[in-house]
Amino acid sequence: MRSNKIKTIALINQTSVEYDQVIAQCKSVFEKKNQDYGPSWKIMRVSSIIDQIYIKAVRIRTIEENGKQKVDEGVESEWKGIINYCVMGLIQCREKDLTVNESGLKMDDLMTQYNCIIAETKHLMEEKNHDYGEIWRSMLVSTFTDMLLMRVNRMHQILENKGNTLVSEGIESNLMDMINYSVFALIRLEGENGF
Repeated sequence: MRSNKIKTIALINQTSVEYDQVIAQCKSVFEKKNQDYGPSWKIMRVSSIIDQIYIKAVRIRTIEENGKQKVDEGVESEWKGIINYCVMGLIQCREKDLTVNESGLKMDDLMTQYNCIIAETKHLMEEKNHDYGEIWRSMLVSTFTDMLLMRVNRMHQILENKGNTLVSEGIESNLMDMINYSVFALIRLEGENGF
């Protein structure tokens, strides 16, 4: 019994390290794209960001089902893009003031928001991972894809309901879970492909 507990603690610690490694890659892309384009994405409504996530998740699923791709960009970049779009969506949900001209937004402030959202999302993952016992390591990557698509459908319904839910989680909770599913998928893919 004790050896199982030690093994679980070791896996949880490994997950934390792997999580940080994946996020560091995503954060680097986010920062560089915001330097290239500025925060041009700030004009997007949450519904548009959700649709960008949908596009990426559908591409991943299509490649999973077909077993091949024609565009020379692997699914790993799509998973990373999903993480960054989820962060953008969370920023948009929390700001409410979606002004078109965001030239005054400083990169340091933007990255502080990014880091806060990721810290909160990682904490959520750690809490759930404790309760579910690293079960995600036994799941297929394609299951994470399906879970993302299901979450997109849920969020479309929540938006259609003007953000109101009776007993369900809202948009922010879904976006945070999608970040964590995407991190898990990337960890699994790295283990399989060594990307």
